[in-house]
Amino acid sequence: MSALTRETPGAVGTPADGAAGIGFARYLVVRFLLIIPTVLILVSLVFFLMRLTGDPISAAFGDRLTPDQLQAKLHQAGYDRPLLTQYLDYLRSLATGDFGRTVTDNQPVTHVLGTYGAATVELACYALLVALGIGVPLGMVAASYRDRAPDAVLRLFAILTYATPVFFVGLLLKLVFAIWLGWLPASGRASTGVQLFLQDQTSTTGVYLIDALRSGDGAAITDVLRHAVLPGVALGLLMAGVLLRLVRTNLIGTLSAEYIEAARSRGVAPLRLVTRHATRPALIPVVTVLGLQVAGLLGGAVLTETTFEWKGLGYELAHYLTVRDFPAVQGIVALFAVVVAVTNFLVDVVAALIDPRVRY
Repeated sequence: MSALTRETPGAVGTPADGAAGIGFARYLVVRFLLIIPTVLILVSLVFFLMRLTGDPISAAFGDRLTPDQLQAKLHQAGYDRPLLTQYLDYLRSLATGDFGRTVTDNQPVTHVLGTYGAATVELACYALLVALGIGVPLGMVAASYRDRAPDAVLRLFAILTYATPVFFVGLLLKLVFAIWLGWLPASGRASTGVQLFLQDQTSTTGVYLIDALRSGDGAAITDVLRHAVLPGVALGLLMAGVLLRLVRTNLIGTLSAEYIEAARSRGVAPLRLVTRHATRPALIPVVTVLGLQVAGLLGGAVLTETTFEWKGLGYELAHYLTVRDFPAVQGIVALFAVVVAVTNFLVDVVAALIDPRVRY
């Protein structure tokens, strides 16, 4: 009887299981709380660095106002107050969700974020599809031909795609496919007629592809996709090289595992070994790397959107940086910081679920 009731270590409902649950909960709480200092540090850096360049009122209106008028505008905007006071007021406003108004065009910063954020999300999704569609299959091919000619070529390709500036790749793609060959549009998210058509819909998401699909207009869908090819490829190649090398390295390690050797000894075909037995374990670290690449993706989006006149948050950030519009720049960077911090938190959660050792 006692043998039937004896508990085994680590069984469901045992103290060990409860301790593991408490450890996981503590891990999640700590990681979630780290979002606050991460965002605070990034927002603070931008706040103080922007003010090293001067004030936005002088940059925008300095040559059109008398000294008295300029001083009055500075006082009205609060830029003549002590820097610490401005900083604390800014943090209080952020805590209440008030990002202020832009200096140059006097619109709420939240309106800028809502209007152009969808375009950046759409571009990031295109780039992610390109990165996965290129990096993962080519990484599998490189691992299958380890230390042979295809592997060497693909490793060189990975280095080039990661090391080449995204704006240079974008300009090269525009030159070849838009100007020389004339196959694809050189800039914009859609042609003028399609943009007006999509904006006239009763309810829009701001994501042109979704809006075009909802309209059911085949010409609009085709036009949106054609405009997305070049910027999506330019930004996606930036991440594809990283994924290629990561998949290759992990797959080589997995192919040397004992269960793979056992399958190979049973006569399993090499292609089946890679695609059915070794790929899934090798792709687990890719999930975490994808999350960590979000910051690079957003940084690349600024250059990509500027190169292709893709009017998203990256394009607007470049514009507002040029005119030194403090509230607009701070609002966009704050949103980017939140996105990066939350994504890293989700990556930590996934990593902890995949491998409990990362919790300790």
